[in-house]
Amino acid sequence: MSLTFTRRRTAAVVLTAALLLPLAACGSDDTKDSGDRTSASGADLTVLAASSLTDVFKTAGAAYEKGHPGTEVTFSFAGSQELAAQVEQGAPADALVTADTKTMDGLRDDTGTPTVIAKNRLVIATGKGNPEGVETLKDLADPGLKVVLAAPEVPVGRYSRQILDAQETEVNPVSQEPNVRAVLSKVELGEADAGLVYRTDATTATGRIEAIDIPDAQNAVASYPAATLKTSENGEAATAFVAWLSTPEAQKILADAGFQKP
Repeated sequence: MSLTFTRRRTAAVVLTAALLLPLAACGSDDTKDSGDRTSASGADLTVLAASSLTDVFKTAGAAYEKGHPGTEVTFSFAGSQELAAQVEQGAPADALVTADTKTMDGLRDDTGTPTVIAKNRLVIATGKGNPEGVETLKDLADPGLKVVLAAPEVPVGRYSRQILDAQETEVNPVSQEPNVRAVLSKVELGEADAGLVYRTDATTATGRIEAIDIPDAQNAVASYPAATLKTSENGEAATAFVAWLSTPEAQKILADAGFQKP
């Protein structure tokens, strides 16, 4: 009797184990699937972007998050040359948008294939009411005028010198700033009589400065390329965001802010 009982008990244990094993396996798969769905539902993206995109990208970021629940986009704004330095130093980020193709091209080993998402032009920014009566680029050569420009390594600074040289106009700036917003701020605060900024930046200061148009034939066109970063830990989400910047929804946001089509 004892031997029979032992054999029956052993058989029951084996049968129970055989039945539980598939259930345990199913439970493991369900947990894995659940985790995959959670990770795919969104991502925290960090985007390095040129200073001139500050206002419009805040609007674009909110629109993107609304259309992509679970995704949060954080922007870090600075001059394109500063952003390039951050990328080269391995700053944790997912995508990059610069205000010129030259800076982006210098990072080809660190980025995916860039796509131009917008263009821009320069204007002369003066104090409210244009008290010094600035009308043309040549007026900026007046030695009695306090002119501020972006530094030569900054895209807007490079564009500024390009158009001034084309007009054979020599300007001795009172300061050279690290980004376009710093140039605009100097003019707004009355620390400079005039400066060269992007048209879209001047728009953000309407009522506080005057924007003097520069004829297209004398102007420069700034291109804004966007690309993913190869070091991104959210490659798929970063690629989706960069692609979205070329969609009709994003292009309308950029156009409403004064940017030109790519």
